[in-house]
Amino acid sequence: MRGFPGVVGLVAAATLVVGGLAVVGNLNPQRQLGVGTDRLGPDSGEQVSDYLARAETSLLADGAEPRWGSVSFDRELTAEQAYAAANGVRISQVLFRVPLDRVQTPILTVGVPGTERSVSNSTARAAGQIPESFGAGDRQAQIEAVSQRRLLGACACVVTLVVRGTAAELDEVAGRDGVRAVEALPPDAVSGKFAVEPLLPEYVDIVGPLPDDGPIPAE
Repeated sequence: MRGFPGVVGLVAAATLVVGGLAVVGNLNPQRQLGVGTDRLGPDSGEQVSDYLARAETSLLADGAEPRWGSVSFDRELTAEQAYAAANGVRISQVLFRVPLDRVQTPILTVGVPGTERSVSNSTARAAGQIPESFGAGDRQAQIEAVSQRRLLGACACVVTLVVRGTAAELDEVAGRDGVRAVEALPPDAVSGKFAVEPLLPEYVDIVGPLPDDGPIPAE
């Protein structure tokens, strides 16, 4: 850069600015909002007892900051029963699965604003997520048809809620009748940036694929 002292000075100044920004960034790391690394629910292959212990430990956090959490039940509930179990803690999502003996049915997630009416109406909205089935002899089409009919009949099909509350509020929910587990995320978890896997009532020993060899009820 001989003969251009002004350019040399500008390059040096720019280098100092970039270096300074790098130091500031290292001292103040930002959460990567575009990467969904948080997760609610058990892992595939996880022992149920391990997950229950892990969920219980997540409620021991200090602080009064609200956080996202999941509420899993020991049996399928109606939307009204699930709302009552949350008892004032804000509900964000309702997860449904129609229980059929030894038949795998779809898990359906409905977002709600948290009001009692929106939770009550979520069962019909879940039914609307099931596509129109074609081919009466197709097993999957039959499963979807039965699932849709039962949801339209306001079945007891809620398996999990996604809620938002303080650790103390979520811990209180964990002690209510019918609640099997409540798990909380760290307070900096971002809505829409975490996965949710329901703890199904059928999971007894280990989390994994359920049997799918049972007959589909004729209705």
